[in-house]
Amino acid sequence: MLEFTEYTKIFISLFAIIDPVGIIPLIIAFTAGMSDQKRERVGRIASITMFGLLLAALLLGEAILSFFGISIHSFRTAGGILLLLMAVNMLIGHKAAPPPDDNSDTDSTQSIAIVPLSTPLLAGPGAISTVIVDAHKADSAGHYGMMTLVLIALGLTVWLTFLAAPWVSQRLGKIGSTIVTRLMGLLLAAIAVEFIAGGLRGLFPALG
Repeated sequence: MLEFTEYTKIFISLFAIIDPVGIIPLIIAFTAGMSDQKRERVGRIASITMFGLLLAALLLGEAILSFFGISIHSFRTAGGILLLLMAVNMLIGHKAAPPPDDNSDTDSTQSIAIVPLSTPLLAGPGAISTVIVDAHKADSAGHYGMMTLVLIALGLTVWLTFLAAPWVSQRLGKIGSTIVTRLMGLLLAAIAVEFIAGGLRGLFPALG
């Protein structure tokens, strides 16, 4: 089991990757015209789905890597490169997808909550690869328990973001949301460099 500060760093890194504040404009776009009750339902489904995907990565990620014969160092390096590309995208800006037509039926609500909100916007490749790499840092039951608590905290954060999205968006404005996204991108770029450096040291011990 790692020190508590390490789990704090894991939470911060996953928070930066998922970036619930940065996707507030997308949340507003995809839930435009919805009632508060329906928006809360979308947020609940999206947060639960995101938690389920990341929990599966936590529990089965290493087994999948072993099945395909991929070393954790190779995956760490590849994950770092992927995170770096995501960070660059956040820093230079990206265009949001157009909002879909709003439907009142439950199936449509669940569809929007799962795709694209929960995945790939929230539980995307970057978050999944980060969870797999962090799961490899220890193998005790306590470590996996703490990692699960981190994922639960992230799920609650995402759910609260959906509830607060209209209020936050009005006060941040476009400029404020852009600034937050850029800061998250800079933090994510630094985390990505650490991932790549750690993976390369594992693949090439002489670099250590």
